[in-house]
Amino acid sequence: MEPGNNTRISEFLLLGLSEEPELQPLVFGLFLSMYLVTVFGNLLIILAVSSDPHLHTPMYFFLTNLSFVDICFTSTTVPKMLWNIQTQSKVITYARCLTQMYFFILFTGLDIFLLTVMAYDRFVAICHPLRYTVIMNPWLCALLVLVSWVVSVLYSLLQTSIVLQLSFCTEVEIPHFFCELNQMIQLACSDTFLNNMVMYLATVLLAGGPFLGILYSYSQIVSSIHRISSAQGKYKAFSTCASHLSVVSLFYCTGLGVYLSSAATQSSHSSAVASVIYTVVTPMLNPFIYSLRNRDIKEALMRFSGMPALKGPIVLGLKKCP
Repeated sequence: MEPGNNTRISEFLLLGLSEEPELQPLVFGLFLSMYLVTVFGNLLIILAVSSDPHLHTPMYFFLTNLSFVDICFTSTTVPKMLWNIQTQSKVITYARCLTQMYFFILFTGLDIFLLTVMAYDRFVAICHPLRYTVIMNPWLCALLVLVSWVVSVLYSLLQTSIVLQLSFCTEVEIPHFFCELNQMIQLACSDTFLNNMVMYLATVLLAGGPFLGILYSYSQIVSSIHRISSAQGKYKAFSTCASHLSVVSLFYCTGLGVYLSSAATQSSHSSAVASVIYTVVTPMLNPFIYSLRNRDIKEALMRFSGMPALKGPIVLGLKKCP
């Protein structure tokens, strides 16, 4: 698109999910409830795992990091949306819009990489149980999380820096409830070929690559479980990865659903409504999936709820990797 009437804008307008005034209280109450459930649910997972020495293992170390990322992921978008509804203002400054976009990309990438790392952990535990303690040592656990952070930060910086080079016209309305990368590119007046190429290439590499890794891990897991002779052994092996498989399916299916719905309808509003599923609903459901389907987490939550005080500092780390 050729630049036209190009100015140095200072703010955007987030149109949100609905412009109907009578629906705003309902949207506010619904999103506030989901946000509080997301924060407290994931925070309980972090506190329960951190307070129980029996859960200081690689699987739960990755789970606490995932819960922390989910809290940050939701906090990137929902509080601003709630503030806009409460103040009846749709304005977000240019700097805050880019900051929101940066952190949204960052935590999306971290979600993808942590889910992949957790799949690798389950692959080692089930396919190489005798070498599990050697392979999944504390150094490797920390390194996997660190690499996930580094790659996500670099990718987010790349996308944000490219968007900084774009010129925007007087059309500054974003038909979404947060500053989403694709919407920002569509608003630009300058040439967006490089932005689109980087975005689509990154989607293939940084989303498709980990997804293939998860598929490979679970193909090996299914093969190993199939070779177990007893039904009880098969059930026990599968139960250790059922929660993670549920979360992966929810995350990727909702993300794919958003992409397909937006591509089919070509409607920004439909895309915004569909994106609620993976930006708000999925992080909210993760604690329920892990707590309801995992006996260790349920027992840890019961012990934590019965403790009069939590002793010692709470850290997002692991004491040991058995």
